Order: sequence, then structure tokens, then C-alpha cells
Amino acid sequence: MRQIGDFIGRFNASMSLDQDLIVKKDDRYFLLDAKLKSLTKKDFLYAGTYLGKAENSTFFPSFNLLTMIAQTDANKTTVDDKTEWLFICGRDIFKRGITRMSKPGRKGDCTLILNEYGDCLGFGRILRHMDVEDENKIVVKNIADIGDFLRRER
Repeated sequence: MRQIGDFIGRFNASMSLDQDLIVKKDDRYFLLDAKLKSLTKKDFLYAGTYLGKAENSTFFPSFNLLTMIAQTDANKTTVDDKTEWLFICGRDIFKRGITRMSKPGRKGDCTLILNEYGDCLGFGRILRHMDVEDENKIVVKNIADIGDFLRRER
């Protein structure tokens, strides 16, 4: 459970999840409501909202969790249409593609990547401040995006 909290903190966000409603199944975490938890057996495959999985000391979030974090006061970077497509294709984000940042994140912080409609596309790590003069410098390194699933299907 600590890994989920640590992951949320990487976005300079705070979010309270009821620890009693989080269920760990093998290395995967699920958020259930009280009624569903009482109906769930120990050998379930999938229940409630999938939050992500932990392997060794690394937490891999689900897009459900990223969307939940996006509803908080987290580091968020909104990108234009062209950059949205490039990010979904696995590319990093240049300064010229950023339309706004909700918080001035520090170098090394994580930021959620949103399109102009507020949909969470994934997340990345901030490599440099937005005050960099060169429009062709990478500002956010892509870590995970919604296009990953399709790229794995090759």
C-alpha cells in the first residue's frame, strides 16, 4: 500500500484511498467498495478498480489510477493536438507542444499528460524547467502512455 502512496507523491499530489478497501491479489492492487469487498472471495481474478501492480520495488500504475490522480491538485501538463498524437505514439514532449502546466514542477518530478479536453494520456518525468529558451528541447520524458498497449500488439 505504501508503494501506491509513494507513487502518488511523485506528482506532488495527495489523495486519500481507504486502506481497508484496497485489496492486494498477488502483486496487483484493486480498490473495491465495501459491498463488493464483502462479496469477493480470495481467489478472484479481477474486481473493482484496478490500481496497478508492484514488481520488486517498482510500482506500475493503471490508467484508472492515473485518471484518479488527475482529478487532484497534481502536476499536470496539457499539450496541443499534434503533441498529443506524438505522445501516444511514445514520443517525448518538447516545449513548443505544451499549452499549460498546472504547477511549475521541478526537474525530476513526474507530471500527468493531458490533452486539451482534460483526458489523461499518461505520465512523464520533467527534464527541465519551462523557462528554457529553446523550443526544440525536450521538457518531459515519456514514461507511460495509452498507446503502449497497441504498440505491444505488434
